[in-house]
Amino acid sequence: MRIATVIDPALNFVRAYSAAEIIIGERILRTSIVVTARNLIADWPPRSIADLTQTHLAAVFALGPQVVLLGTGARQRFPEARILAAAARAGIGLEVMDTAAACRTYNVLLAEERQVAAALILEGDLQADR
Repeated sequence: MRIATVIDPALNFVRAYSAAEIIIGERILRTSIVVTARNLIADWPPRSIADLTQTHLAAVFALGPQVVLLGTGARQRFPEARILAAAARAGIGLEVMDTAAACRTYNVLLAEERQVAAALILEGDLQADR
């Protein structure tokens, strides 16, 4: 499903997504990722919401977003309470949704020039193209 027309090619818009991959610009990614307007962390370690730790989110928070969209795979699944508390302590909004919704919401907030990061979990053992 195509979800965005890239307005500024220098920004990391999600061009397309599926259960198996996310396309950022021209890059096809098949593992969990973190994306902001100008940063892309490919092969982010969590492969499921159960794998997510405070350390994983600390790397996302270090990018300086006002809000983090946590895409939890095919379904919305909430992380442990201590993970949610870490975001609250950091003063960063953490919105939990399925990965498809997180991709769409990320593009909208990015187009609005918000300081947003999307931490997108692709479940399973899929490999990155590059």
